[in-house]
Amino acid sequence: MESDSSSTAAYLAEHPKMVGVLFTALLLLSQAGSVAGGTGTTVGP
Repeated sequence: MESDSSSTAAYLAEHPKMVGVLFTALLLLSQAGSVAGGTGTTVGP
């Protein structure tokens, strides 16, 4: 029985464009998290 990591690697090997799609999605999600975390802050007294 294959593990999840080897089946994921096999899928990405068959669909190389998905590597870029996943990378872009993770990049956008990380940027959105930092923006959402900084919306309630105020600077100064």
